[in-house]
Amino acid sequence: MLSFALGFLISLSVTLLIVRYAHLHEKFSVDSDLAGVQKFHVRPVPRIGGVGIVIGLVGATVQLLGPYPAVARGILALVACGIPAFGSGLIEDLTKRVKPSARLVATMSAAAIAYFAIGIAVTRISVPPLDFLLSYAAISFIVTVLAVAALANAVNIIDGFNGLASMVALMMFASLAYVAFRLSDPVVLSTSLIMMGAVLGFFIWNFPAGLIFLGDGGAYFIGFMLGELAIALVMRHREVSAWYPVLLFVYPIFETCFSIYRKKFVRGMSPGIPDGVHLHMLVYKRLMRWVVGAKTAREITRRNSFTSPYLWLLCLIGVIPATLFWQHTLHLFCFVVVFAVTYVWLYVSIVRFRSPRWLVVRRARNK
Repeated sequence: MLSFALGFLISLSVTLLIVRYAHLHEKFSVDSDLAGVQKFHVRPVPRIGGVGIVIGLVGATVQLLGPYPAVARGILALVACGIPAFGSGLIEDLTKRVKPSARLVATMSAAAIAYFAIGIAVTRISVPPLDFLLSYAAISFIVTVLAVAALANAVNIIDGFNGLASMVALMMFASLAYVAFRLSDPVVLSTSLIMMGAVLGFFIWNFPAGLIFLGDGGAYFIGFMLGELAIALVMRHREVSAWYPVLLFVYPIFETCFSIYRKKFVRGMSPGIPDGVHLHMLVYKRLMRWVVGAKTAREITRRNSFTSPYLWLLCLIGVIPATLFWQHTLHLFCFVVVFAVTYVWLYVSIVRFRSPRWLVVRRARNK
C-alpha cells in the first residue's frame, strides 16, 4: 500500500502544480476551445493531467528499486514501452496538430515494443479454433498490437466529462490488482496499485470541479497500461479466462464499436469524424436536466460532473462480474451479452425520449 500512497501523493502534488501555475503554460497546455461538438466545459482548462499520472507512476516505482528490484524494473520497462503512446497524445495536447491516425500508429508502436522487448502477447482468447491461430507469432503480434491500440483509443473516446474516464480506469485497475493478488503476480499487482494511486491523485482535481483534464496523453497511456496488464495476466496464468479483460473493458470497447457502427452505417459518415451523440453526451443532454438553460459556469460544471456517475454505474455491469468470475468463460460471455443489451436499450430509450423517469435528474429554476 506504500506504493499506492506514494503514487497518489506524487500525482496529487504534480497535478496541483500544473493547475496552480496554469497561467505560465496556458499558451501550450490549456484547452480554450469551448464551442466544439464534444466540448462541455465553460472556461479554459489545462489538458495535460496525464503528466501527473506518469510522474506518479515512475516516482512510486523508483521507490521499489531497493526492496523489490525485479518488480520495479518490470514496471519501468512497461512504462518505457508506453512512451510512444503517451508522447503522441501529449504532443497533441500541447500542439493540437497530431492526427488521430498518427496517435493510433504511435500506440500500436508502443504495443509492438512491449511485444518484442518484454514479451507481452495475446496467446489465447478462450475460443479453441482461434487459439490455434494465435500459436503463430505473426497472428499473435497483429492481434496484440490492434487490441492494445483499440483499448487506448476507446479510453480516449469515453474521456468526455469530469471524472468519467479516470474513475472507470480506477475501477478497472482495482479489478486487475485483485486478480493479480489472487494469482500472486507481483508486477501486475504493484503496477495496478500504483496506477490506482496516480489516477486518484488526478481524479481529485478533475472531479467535480474540472480544474484539469486527462488529455490525450493521459487517456492513451492509461489505455495502454490497462491493455498490457490484462494481456500479461491472461498470458502468464492459464486459470484466467481470456474473456476476463473483454468483460472488464466492455464499456469503452462497446462504446467504440457502437460509435463506429452508428457513424458508418446509420449516419453514413466517417468513423473518425467527432459527433455529439455518444452515450455519455446523450446522458448529459437528455437525462441531466440540471437547470436546463442555465448560463453560469457553476451550474454547467455541476451538470457536467453529475453526468459521470451514470456511466460509472453502467461500467460496473462489466467490472463487478469480471472481477467475480475471472476464471469462468461462460459466465463472462453471458455478462458481455447482458452489458450489450443494457447499453443498446439505454441508448435507444434516450434517443427516442423514452428514458425511465427515475433516470432523469431535474431541478426547478429559482424564481
